Amino acid sequence: MTTNAQGHGGLPGRRRLVRAALTGTVAVAAGLVSGTRPAPPVARAGAAALRPASPASALRELVRGNARWRTLHERHPDRTRAVRRQLVSGQHPFAVILGCIDSRVPPELVFDQGLGDLLTVRSAGSVLDEAVLAGITFGVVELGIPLVVVLGHQSCGAVTAAVTADEEGEELPGHMQYLADQIHPAIDHTLSGPARVDAAITTHARRVRTRLSTDPALASRVTTGRLALVAARYELTTQQVHPLP
Repeated sequence: MTTNAQGHGGLPGRRRLVRAALTGTVAVAAGLVSGTRPAPPVARAGAAALRPASPASALRELVRGNARWRTLHERHPDRTRAVRRQLVSGQHPFAVILGCIDSRVPPELVFDQGLGDLLTVRSAGSVLDEAVLAGITFGVVELGIPLVVVLGHQSCGAVTAAVTADEEGEELPGHMQYLADQIHPAIDHTLSGPARVDAAITTHARRVRTRLSTDPALASRVTTGRLALVAARYELTTQQVHPLP
């Protein structure tokens, strides 16, 4: 959907939404990397009232969980028999994770979360299509989730394949070419070798975040502070997730 309506100062409405969405994202991520002391952990037992309810608190919980994961202090929360029974009547996840299908990057493990905690949407290379966008929108609009994280990762096979296909001027077999087409705009041809792949991983995650920020249903929630859209990377060598500016 497009619009030519002019807003304050002549700035198109869609551009205002994008700017507001990205501003909100940067503010949340900056609070994490600036050394701000995180709030105390929130007790959770599957109930909505006990879960992180704001974008900042949801992101802090993910950061704490990833810290436990990478230091081998996992708590494996929300996996008890009582939680399983509670979840029969409904779900109240506190974050949407758009991640890659890579078997080395399961969001529930990387963030040390349990049943009912995360709404995970996974596609090769974290590529965004209509089905993926619908799943994210469902989590935000229908479940009231305050945080969406686009999670790229080191040594992504889909991005590597897209870069290789671009360099060799060949198409990937079958439906895999669709992935290459979606990732292609993130390729920096001023770089070469592993640096080109690594930069494409980061750029692609940021581009997906930007595309999400143009969706009216998501952007309108960012402008009111109910939602943050964050791009991040998971490093296989350190197991650390870090937000991308």
